[in-house]
Amino acid sequence: MKCSRNAVLLAAVMAGAFAASQRPALAHKEFLEEFKKVYAPKDDTPFAKEVETAKCNVCHAGTSKKERNAYGEALDKLLTKEDKKNPDKIRKAFDEVGALPSDPAMKDSPTFGKLLEEGKLPVPAK
Repeated sequence: MKCSRNAVLLAAVMAGAFAASQRPALAHKEFLEEFKKVYAPKDDTPFAKEVETAKCNVCHAGTSKKERNAYGEALDKLLTKEDKKNPDKIRKAFDEVGALPSDPAMKDSPTFGKLLEEGKLPVPAK
């Protein structure tokens, strides 16, 4: 009986470790909430559903809050965690980053703002 209890404990620990590794990257929810207000104000649109699925990965990549995609890197240069209570500064940063090319290495890449206008997330296609 002791062996099966250890096996159950081991399985539970492994399941917990797996579940923890599958969580999306951490981010400040205030930034995401402001992003939704600006770019996906109606919950019933396909883009709003895509944003809700992406969650923190609108700006982040991988499993660490320190890993960011190009959009997140650009916003990180303008915002700090202290700005999470400042919607005006967040929106200003969205406007500034929106004017930047989504891929600086590609001469004709659309701006982040153009992608968002087209109802596309500002993240690399998978």
